[in-house]
Amino acid sequence: MRLSRYFLPVLKEAPSDAQIVSHQLMLRAGMIRQEAAGIYAWLPLGLRVLNKVEQIVREEMDRAGAIELLMPTLQLADLWRESGRYDAYGPEMLRITDRHERELLYGPTNEEMITEIFRGSVKSYKDLPKNLYHVQWKFRDERRPRFGVMRGREFLMKDAYSFDLDEAGARKSYNRMFVAYLNLFARMGLKAVPMRADTGPIGGDLSHEFIVLADTGESAVFCHKDLVEMGAPGPDVDWDGDLQPLVDQRTALYAATEEMHDEAAFNAVAEGDRLSARGIEVGHIFSFGTKYSEPMKALVAGPDGKDHMVQMGSYGVGVSRLLGAIIEASHDEAGIIWPESVAPFDVGIISLRVGDAACDAACEAVYKAVHAAGKTALYDDTDARGGGKFASMDLIGVPWQVIVGPKGIAEGLVEVKNRKTGERQTAPLADAIAGLTAKAAG
Repeated sequence: MRLSRYFLPVLKEAPSDAQIVSHQLMLRAGMIRQEAAGIYAWLPLGLRVLNKVEQIVREEMDRAGAIELLMPTLQLADLWRESGRYDAYGPEMLRITDRHERELLYGPTNEEMITEIFRGSVKSYKDLPKNLYHVQWKFRDERRPRFGVMRGREFLMKDAYSFDLDEAGARKSYNRMFVAYLNLFARMGLKAVPMRADTGPIGGDLSHEFIVLADTGESAVFCHKDLVEMGAPGPDVDWDGDLQPLVDQRTALYAATEEMHDEAAFNAVAEGDRLSARGIEVGHIFSFGTKYSEPMKALVAGPDGKDHMVQMGSYGVGVSRLLGAIIEASHDEAGIIWPESVAPFDVGIISLRVGDAACDAACEAVYKAVHAAGKTALYDDTDARGGGKFASMDLIGVPWQVIVGPKGIAEGLVEVKNRKTGERQTAPLADAIAGLTAKAAG
């Protein structure tokens, strides 16, 4: 993408009401624009990252055996009356009446609708287990929307729902999602720690939040320090095998959110292994048995010929919220430092003298080579000053930068900068292209 043709409204300073780093940087980098309290337009740069995060989530759900569908944003109030949640959910639910006086709501979550879809189609235990998911916009009318995409009213969420014949099957489904979440967050460069959590309005008796540690986190968290450095299981998981040991490896060590914190149990951990910090919730998983299947009559015929209430679970990931969490965990005084897996562009190309034949030719060579390698480049071909170009490229966080100036290119040399480390290397143009395309291919 050539910057002269792109839409990238960067700001020198963040608006005064942006309180945390991720909100400030997303506004300054031209990723989002506020349209109403807690409601944002996603501008081209932000949408590129959002799409990459969403794709990683989708790939890991598919890998774990979940099946994608798409449910609407609007839901019938009668479905929520069946479950008993319509009046109980509270003022966060946006209630709507259409022209025919039908009561609707803008979905804050989808347990009722997916149960209605399931019960209309699945009648036998032979069709179980099932895990159905979608990625869809949600709305919760927060009393005090703040912190940008971290606590907005409209947000993009992945929610998955599992259906099993019995509790043993439900636990297997829960474990699959537990392990899948470890993998998907790791692919985004995040160290997400699973912690015992309150089930809240979703209900159930088994629940974990996945927490990214950050100084600006919304709540206090407590855990064994080994959990922070524990690597993800990786792609070679046997999804049909016994995943309980992988889950036990992490849940055997102390980790809890503030709501579930047990001071005595935490103090039983060796003092040097205790970690108290602030955390950001990026995912939440629940196993809630028949909380929805019983009132909504989601039944299947079992092997004994009798009807059984299916055992259910739900598994959420805040897709749009993840962008804020990644920035909170990965930034410096100059701007965002994107992990390569979710960066809006793989390579940034800075021309220090647009119109100079040698500079233009070198920039074009890098631009074409990166795209030929199947990756993306943002080519700053504007006539802005060099200092401004450097600042903008650092602000938006492109992982690799190629700097082409007339003095260097006269000797066949360009400069390559790693955004994360700040390391700069001068190299012949051909070597720089070879190195960048090799990284892009990887």
